[in-house]
Amino acid sequence: MVPNALRSLWAEPRPARAPDRGPWDWALVAALACWSLAETALRQDLAPRPLLLLVVLAVLGPLLWRRTHPLLAVAVCFGLLTIVDVVRILTGSQGGLLSSTSGTLILAFALFRWGSGREAASGLAVILLWLPVTTVADPTSVADTVGAYAFFLFAAALGAALRYRSKVRLRDIDQAKALEREQLARELHDTVAHHVSGIAIQAQAGRAIAASHPERAIEALATIEDAATRTLTELRAIVGVLRATEDTEFAPQPGLAEVEQLATEGQERPCVTVLLSGDFEDLSPAVGAAIYRLAQESITNARRHARHATEVTVAVIGDTDRVRLTIEDDGSSHAGGRAPAGYGLVGMQERASLLGGTFHAGPAATRGWRVEAALPRTGVPR
Repeated sequence: MVPNALRSLWAEPRPARAPDRGPWDWALVAALACWSLAETALRQDLAPRPLLLLVVLAVLGPLLWRRTHPLLAVAVCFGLLTIVDVVRILTGSQGGLLSSTSGTLILAFALFRWGSGREAASGLAVILLWLPVTTVADPTSVADTVGAYAFFLFAAALGAALRYRSKVRLRDIDQAKALEREQLARELHDTVAHHVSGIAIQAQAGRAIAASHPERAIEALATIEDAATRTLTELRAIVGVLRATEDTEFAPQPGLAEVEQLATEGQERPCVTVLLSGDFEDLSPAVGAAIYRLAQESITNARRHARHATEVTVAVIGDTDRVRLTIEDDGSSHAGGRAPAGYGLVGMQERASLLGGTFHAGPAATRGWRVEAALPRTGVPR
């Protein structure tokens, strides 16, 4: 477990895009510069001025590119600080460094926030190698030494925590986008595909009978016009929701009341009969919409794939705790008893599963195709 975790950390890439240098970065550098000048003017127990100038440059300069080049910033900063401390040790220079060197904690934070796994490990090694050197240059108690290590480790841990928090947030956003795309694809398939399938079937029928029965061809054209109008209406509704600024579901959502409108009353072949029975009071809107979409898609599949079908029966029964939907046609079974290809059955299975229901589709006992779904009355999308 531990070796795997270390390998995963080592292979961790940089975040996709680090923020650009902004006004706050310059304000931070200006504040630390003012702090350094104030310390130099007020304190007497400091190292020689040339060494202090090198320390200020080592700390302030890398802060401006700590996000874009975190390892280089750490290497330059702590490398120069190590050189300063070595010079102080070899020359026996008296006096301490500026307190503004605490800005190096920001570099430790940035290293783990914006660096890759390799950069973070390498940069941390540079920091941990500098700490013993500066402890020799400025002898401190064991408690102060432990505190120094703790501060740098805390800054690194904070950077890593914010990094992974951001990573989880981006992952949640990607999952939400994927869910929205799936929902949009399902809505487009169940609405537009249904109407366009009807348009194609009527156009084929109209072309076949145009020469012998022109009056029936005119009826087919009227049906095509009505289906095209409904398709445009539903497309505009979906596009309107996509353009809306507020977070909302796809609207308007059809419900159980619209299931009866799927009946054709002999106007099209195959004829669609809708039977509703049972109690439908207090039915969840999501369940009503799912029942409508399942029935709509099943009718579309019957028109496309049920050979020689003359009738499609849609039965909806409201039980005490569930709503049961059955769609059956009297056509020939699909080739080899196999389900029609495409995303229709996949989408129907997903709709039922998201509401905690069950779904089954396959050849009927005698002939034709049978679709069965059972959804809890109070189901909500999961």
